[in-house]
Amino acid sequence: MKNETKKKIGAVAIGSILVISAFGAPGIYAQRKSIDYTGKWVTGDFHTHTFLTDGSEKEEEVVKNAFSKYGLDWMANSEHGGTSKNDPFGNAFPSPVSRWITLSYYSYPIISALREEYSNKKLIQGVEWNVPSHEHASVGIISTGPAAISNFEYIFDASDKDTSRSNEGITKNNTTHEDAVEGAKWLEDNYKDSSYFILNHPSRKLKYLVTDIRDFNDAAPNVAFGFEGIPGHQKESSRGGYESSDNKAKTYGGVDYMVAKVGGLWDSLLGEGRNFWVFANSDFHNTDGDFWPGEYEKNYTFVTGNDYKSLVSGFRSGNSFAVEGDLINGLEFSVQKNKKKAVMGENLKVSKGDNIQITIRFKSPKCNNNGDKVNVDHIDLIAGDVTGKASPGTYGYSKDTNETTKVIARFSAKNWKKDDSGWITIKYNVNNIDNSKYFRLRGTNLGVGVANETDAEGNPLCDELVGANNANKAYADLWFYSNPVFVSVK
Repeated sequence: MKNETKKKIGAVAIGSILVISAFGAPGIYAQRKSIDYTGKWVTGDFHTHTFLTDGSEKEEEVVKNAFSKYGLDWMANSEHGGTSKNDPFGNAFPSPVSRWITLSYYSYPIISALREEYSNKKLIQGVEWNVPSHEHASVGIISTGPAAISNFEYIFDASDKDTSRSNEGITKNNTTHEDAVEGAKWLEDNYKDSSYFILNHPSRKLKYLVTDIRDFNDAAPNVAFGFEGIPGHQKESSRGGYESSDNKAKTYGGVDYMVAKVGGLWDSLLGEGRNFWVFANSDFHNTDGDFWPGEYEKNYTFVTGNDYKSLVSGFRSGNSFAVEGDLINGLEFSVQKNKKKAVMGENLKVSKGDNIQITIRFKSPKCNNNGDKVNVDHIDLIAGDVTGKASPGTYGYSKDTNETTKVIARFSAKNWKKDDSGWITIKYNVNNIDNSKYFRLRGTNLGVGVANETDAEGNPLCDELVGANNANKAYADLWFYSNPVFVSVK
């Protein structure tokens, strides 16, 4: 991005012990303040649409379902960039209106009014960015008024062909991958603590390489910190809207291949010690192929304040987990050495040869929004080595696998009991740790080796194996994924 543009736009313990040995790499994590454990968990959705682009509902209806019916604490509106064909009520404009205009003069006023109506909730005005040379991403900016998000869309959206603001000296940067990186950098430079850039359905059209993701995260580490590992469109006949014949562009238990594949792309990023998190969204357009925001998918995020910046800080922290079908509605995941503890998104520093203890606490509701009783069949503890960030141009920078990543323990329902409050507690010891690692969780309602659903190792199988998807099939195949806890060995 050109400098002049930037200036102008302003209970039961599982007694398992694992001894891990490999080589270590200290000092490779982005450092940040420790989490304040006096906050609260909130639920939300980054990715929703209305009549203004290709949705089939008014913003008021989407928000009412998200907040009043399905109990979300926050939600973002994220209409596609480019143009709007319809007004907020579904009436066609005489000709398409540039999206930066409808953001300012149609969408934002509605969002502002709804904020007043739902004053105990958080409603974000965002945009679904058509990322130059790639596909889609959810972008949100916390600011006073709509100028920031509309300016971003005008400058950087690949589908925005309007050049009417050239007389203001505003230059378009919306064609190449380099422009996309500049867009991420623009957010980092101008809204470092109050914006986010999250890749949507990242494998759907195979337009995001691991090198692209590393570029974004390097250019904007405080903004480009995650992806939609559990995409929306969970009721569509091709689950998630993933219709490619390529196995890497299909869903597995409703989850993107980048996340579902143990030792895959996400694990390659975590193996560098990158702060890059998994999220889930509805991608709500209509009730034919989509669940309402909060009906099926939820992001649970720990926040330590009540304002919008605190919410974004919670996203950035990594202390969050993503859930399908209310499989769980509470999770506490930590790694501890003596009195030192790290939670999801944090880094526990230990010495070579130390013993650490992993604690998993979770609970589930009695039933979900389909009226089904909810039961977690098992939880997998997944671990991989962390060897440091790769440099651009090296083999490691283009590597999208992590062969060290494995399921190191499985905790099943036959081993645990609930306490009186409905929580289950699991403790797992890792003794004599001698290299840096990360730990993450996945859980499911399915057993191991379920025909057309899971393989003999418990991994989710391709969703197309069960035939055309629908709501009942989605509710029969539930997963949750946690973000990682890092352990750095000196």
